[in-house]
Amino acid sequence: MSTPNILMTRIDNRLIHGQVGVTWTNSLGANLVVVANDEASADPVAQSLMDMVVSDDVQTRYFTLQKTIDVIHKAADRQKIFIVCKTPQDVLTLVKGGVPIKFVNVGNMHFSEGKKQIHKTVSVDDADINAFRELDKLGITCEIRRVPDEAGESVSKLIS
Repeated sequence: MSTPNILMTRIDNRLIHGQVGVTWTNSLGANLVVVANDEASADPVAQSLMDMVVSDDVQTRYFTLQKTIDVIHKAADRQKIFIVCKTPQDVLTLVKGGVPIKFVNVGNMHFSEGKKQIHKTVSVDDADINAFRELDKLGITCEIRRVPDEAGESVSKLIS
């Protein structure tokens, strides 16, 4: 079984939107975006909106977390994969399921009731913090960076 060529995994509560669809995909050289999200996998309207912002030479797949775990190791070497998730808990589920993620880019985690802001675009609650701590313990670097040319900031430093 070959290791899938995962270029990057991103947490963004908007999943794919203009900035991600174009900027990150181009800078990474990705040709496959896998949206690992249970709701989006069952929402054709959301999928077609997301497909609109991704260039024609990039494929998209909308999988549940479990399906991502089940199929990621079947990926071909030529598939340069960019995984997009909604929450750190979802990333942790993938990692525990055997998806070989080493680095996580944190884009947007919107503020809502019970969350505290740790960065301009990132707000977390205790469940998020626990998930990030667990990812950190597993040796996975989590870094806040909205766009590729911005300097990254370590999540573990911001939540310690």
